[in-house]
Amino acid sequence: MGYTPPYEITDEIVCLISSVSEKVGSLSDYKGWINKPHLRRVNRIRSVYSSLRIEANPLSLREVSDVINGKTVIGPMKEI
Repeated sequence: MGYTPPYEITDEIVCLISSVSEKVGSLSDYKGWINKPHLRRVNRIRSVYSSLRIEANPLSLREVSDVINGKTVIGPMKEI
């Protein structure tokens, strides 16, 4: 006694799966998906900023960016 799925695999479904697989394969070869360090940096700054906001830290997004970039920020040392 085997499991019977609640669907039938038709020729149309096989064709669609094949089409999706081809598209995924062509995307994985696409050279435009090269790592973008700028986007990683922006995401890191926003992630740190969001974590600080959860902890009720008053630093703005700009101030967090400045701290990460090694710039001087005016404010309580505890918050920086």
